[in-house]
Amino acid sequence: MQVTVRLFAGLRERARTDSISVELQDGPHGPSVQDAIDAAGAQVEGGLQMRGHIMIALNRSYVEPEHNVKDGDEIALIPPVSGGAVLHTGLPEDAFQNVLITSDPLDPEPLTNHVTTDEDGAVVTFLGVTRNNNAGRQVDYLEYEAYRPMADEQITAVIAEMKEKWDIGRVAVAHRTGRVDIGETSMVLAVGAAHRRPAFEAALYFIDRLKEVVPIWKKEHFEGGEVWIGETPGGNPEEPAAAE
Repeated sequence: MQVTVRLFAGLRERARTDSISVELQDGPHGPSVQDAIDAAGAQVEGGLQMRGHIMIALNRSYVEPEHNVKDGDEIALIPPVSGGAVLHTGLPEDAFQNVLITSDPLDPEPLTNHVTTDEDGAVVTFLGVTRNNNAGRQVDYLEYEAYRPMADEQITAVIAEMKEKWDIGRVAVAHRTGRVDIGETSMVLAVGAAHRRPAFEAALYFIDRLKEVVPIWKKEHFEGGEVWIGETPGGNPEEPAAAE
C-alpha cells in the first residue's frame, strides 16, 4: 500500500521536502502510522529531525502513532502549535462559511459587520498584529504557514466548542498566511453575543484553542536570523512576536 507523509514548518525545511510517499507491506494487523513515519524518515538524509512535541494527523484528524493506516492515507506531522487534541470534524458544510485563511491583507470591518445583529448587544473584535520586537530582538516580519484544509476544519470545530460553552451568536475568523509585516494584522476574530461577558470569554477561549490545535505556524524573521515560534533549538517555545 502507498501512504503520503506531509511535513510542515521547520520539519519541512530540515527535510527539504514537504511530502514523502512510502510503500508499506500489509500484514495481519496492518501497518501503523509509526511504520509510515519510520519509512519516511529512512528516505531523508539524517532522518526526520523532529524537535519538541510533534502531533500526528491522519486524514486531517489527530491520532496516536499506533493507529492503523490504509492505502491512500495522508499523514501530517504537525510541529508544535502548542498542544493538540482530537476535535469533532463531522460538521455541516455551511459551518465553514465564516472561516477565511488567506494570503491577502485582512479587513476586520466585514467580519465585525457579519456578527452584528439586532439580537445581540455585544460585539468583540480582536486583531492580532505583528509587533517589532520579541525576546529582546528586533523583528523584521512574520511568516505564516497553514495545513489546509485541516486548519479550516479545526477552527470551525473550535467555534462549535465556543457555542457549546457560551450563549453567543455569530462568529467569524480570518487568518493570514505568508509574509505579515510590522503593524499588519495576522488574525481577526469577531464574536457577537447578547451580553458582553460571554462575548469576551468566548473570544479569549478561541485564541487559546487556536494556539493549541490549529495547524498554523509562525516564523519570526529578525535581525540576524529566523526561527519558527514554538520550535526553537531544543524544542523550547518562545513568546510570539505578535499581539495575539
